[in-house]
Amino acid sequence: MKNVIVVGSGAGGATVARELAINGINVTLLEKGDIIPVDKAHQCYENLDIGVELLKTSCFGGTTLVTAGNAVRSSQKVFEEMGIRLNREFDEVEDDLGVGVLPDTHFGEGTLKIMDASSSLGLTMSKMPKSINPKECIPCGKCAFGCPRNAKWSSLNYLEEAEKLGIKININSPVTRIITSNGHVTGVRSHDHEYSADIVILCAGAIETPRLLRSTGIKAGEHLFVDTFVTVGGVLREIDFYKELSMNALYIGDGFILSPHYSSLLTSRFEKQGFHEKDVLGMMVKIKDENSGYVGEELVVKNNTPQDVGLLAEGSALAGAILTEAGVDPGTIISTPARGAHPGGTAAIGEVVDNNLETKIKGLFVCDASVFPQAPGAPPVLTILALAKRLGKHISNK
Repeated sequence: MKNVIVVGSGAGGATVARELAINGINVTLLEKGDIIPVDKAHQCYENLDIGVELLKTSCFGGTTLVTAGNAVRSSQKVFEEMGIRLNREFDEVEDDLGVGVLPDTHFGEGTLKIMDASSSLGLTMSKMPKSINPKECIPCGKCAFGCPRNAKWSSLNYLEEAEKLGIKININSPVTRIITSNGHVTGVRSHDHEYSADIVILCAGAIETPRLLRSTGIKAGEHLFVDTFVTVGGVLREIDFYKELSMNALYIGDGFILSPHYSSLLTSRFEKQGFHEKDVLGMMVKIKDENSGYVGEELVVKNNTPQDVGLLAEGSALAGAILTEAGVDPGTIISTPARGAHPGGTAAIGEVVDNNLETKIKGLFVCDASVFPQAPGAPPVLTILALAKRLGKHISNK
């Protein structure tokens, strides 16, 4: 029987571990973070200043605990052009997660104003597909902090199922080195312990995964993208937008997306002018940024290119027009600094891994956003899950 080690418990790690467990394969999952209550997940942010602020977490379940529950098929065409067809896996994941748009009861006044304003300007803003159970969700604006009602799907759902199927889970177990012999992976090291394995799957994220790959001599860490975004917002008295379900609608532009989004970074600036969080209406502008960053041993760098800056400006101008149409005082509209939420590209398919996500070292695979060849410019979680399901099937059938 194959002995598999999965490194990381986020979207990729949880999904591939579950898929392998379903097929009766012996799996040990190593997670460097600790188990925490879901509603405390915001305490596990480990943000990095890399030219833009990069948002990331380290805990059991990973970043899935603090996502907005968005479930779009990002990068599907890109992968199809590379011969990686994910239709079946997308269907399976969407069924597992109960993906769908939320009922009208879950759309607040601010989101509806933004959607109506977009329509008035001739723009099509659709409802965002979500992996949220509307029967459990009471909109509170806390998605990015960790859902207080567990209404949102997270990796914990898959991990609980996988554990019942027999996988071993070790928390507080950061992997520091991949062990190889004669071109084959043989295990990993965590603390002072070595774990033997026939197969190792790295799902540690686009910052840590390339560093682990380099411990084997594989060149990785180049071409970092982060899905750069800003939040544009202004004053609309008593809108109470901060309580609404975040990113509940989506406009797809050319190289960027727009979505209703509240940011406390805006509120802190408005409070100095005598306004309150209840008076702020905002929109996220997320761009498909260029793969211009790099992950080093100590330093991570991702500066915005001229193209990135142009897309941010174009998207922000459009967001400003929508907000104004929605009733926001145009003289109050401001933007947050640029941030990044979805790092990837640092172990890309065709460069570091093949179409089955295997490196040149036999038995060593990667299954996180590192393998994306370019920025999705949209939430990547559903696509990572689909890739992980596909990888689980591939390994199970070997």
